[in-house]
This record gives sequence, structure tokens and C-alpha cells, in this order.
Amino acid sequence: TVSQPGRNVRAKSGLNRSILDQGWYEMRRQLEYKQLWRGGQVLAVPTAYTSQRCACCGHTAKENRLSQSKFRYQACGYTANADVNGARNILAAGHAVLAC
Repeated sequence: TVSQPGRNVRAKSGLNRSILDQGWYEMRRQLEYKQLWRGGQVLAVPTAYTSQRCACCGHTAKENRLSQSKFRYQACGYTANADVNGARNILAAGHAVLAC
């Protein structure tokens, strides 16, 4: 609480998690609805290591992620904003799912 910070943290963390989960669920529901209406498709792909995988050559290493915003893979020389690199990896994963 504001008057007593640090109290009931565990109980509040569960509530906060539920609220956040509900927000993402609603966003996904709306996205799926809009794509169905337009004749599109929404794919859920695993996002594990997408911020550490090189979008150019596919090598994964935590050393590739220099900071919160920088990505650079030493072997192939690919450099990008970490969010852009992660987005390219997610796009590639979606294309791989569609190809099967």
C-alpha cells in the first residue's frame, strides 16, 4: 500500500500478473478478430532467444546482445537494433510455421 510500502507484495504480484495477462489476452483476441474479418491469420510463434539469435546467419549466443538496444554478431558482422533483430527473427519463425 502507499501508506505501508512493502506489505502484501506477494498477494499484489499475483493480482498484477492477472491484470497484465488479461490485457495481453484482449489484445490478442482483438488482433485475431480483425484478421479473421480481413481474411488474415495470426500465428503464435515461440519467442525464446529471438533477441540473442542473429537474424542474418541464425547463430544464437547471449554475447550477441551487447546491451538493451544493441545487437552485434562478431562472426558475420551483422549489427542492428536489438528490437529490430528480434522482430526479424519472429517474422522468420512465422514464415517457417506457414511453410510447413
